[in-house]
Order: sequence, then structure tokens, then C-alpha cells
Amino acid sequence: MNLELILIVVFLVLVVIFPLIGRISGWSALANFYRFSGEFQGERWRFQSAEMRWRIGYNNCLTIGANESGLYISLFFLFRFNHPNLFIPWNEVTLDAKKGFLYKYLEFRFLQAPMIPFRVSERLGQRIMQSAGPMRFGKEEGLR
Repeated sequence: MNLELILIVVFLVLVVIFPLIGRISGWSALANFYRFSGEFQGERWRFQSAEMRWRIGYNNCLTIGANESGLYISLFFLFRFNHPNLFIPWNEVTLDAKKGFLYKYLEFRFLQAPMIPFRVSERLGQRIMQSAGPMRFGKEEGLR
């Protein structure tokens, strides 16, 4: 293939497509309030999936972590352009159990950007809650 064409495609993906996905999904809005540049200390699960606004899926490319202080979200380094790491304190999080057509999931919402959902499988959601320890979310709905 033509090397110049490959470089143009890579450039367009990095500079146009990834920032556009970040804006549409709501990642950029979350980064305005919850950008994280430190080293996360806590349990992490790599190559996880989540869904955000407008059903934008981040499939098998997320590292999600949780500790007693909050929720950590990071995108695989190759796709991280315009998707900074996030850390959301638990007192900024609301949580709701939902049932989709084929599966159950947990939906996290964040006080500074309440219109941005962060949906994970019920299984991953339970792991997150377990790692969070005995704490209280801003609001819990439909959880047992």
C-alpha cells in the first residue's frame, strides 16, 4: 500500500475520529470534571467494555478500576488520544440497575455531568461495587 495514504488515514483517525467519538460519547464532558493524571491504586480490570451516551460502545478497550475512594476509567493507550484517564469520587456517582433486552447491566451517572451514562455488565458492576467496599453512592436505585 501507499505509505502516504496510510499516514493520512492514521492522522485522520487520531485527529478527527477519536476526538469526535470522545465528544459524542460524553468522555470529553466527563474529562472536564474528572480528569485524572495520577497513578491509580486499587483493583483494575483490563480489556473491559462499557457503553456511554448515544450507545457509543468502548468494547474490550477499557481498564476499569475501583477502590474505596472512587471509580477509575482508562482507555487502551493506542486509542487514548483525546480520552484522558478519569477518576470519579463515589460521592459524585449515582448507580442504577437496569435490564436490557438480553442482559442486565449497571448504569453509573455522575453529578457534574448527569446526562452522561456509563453502562457496564452486571458482572463487572458487581466487581466494582465489591472493590468499592462499604460506602455509599450519591444515590442507588434498583440495587439489592
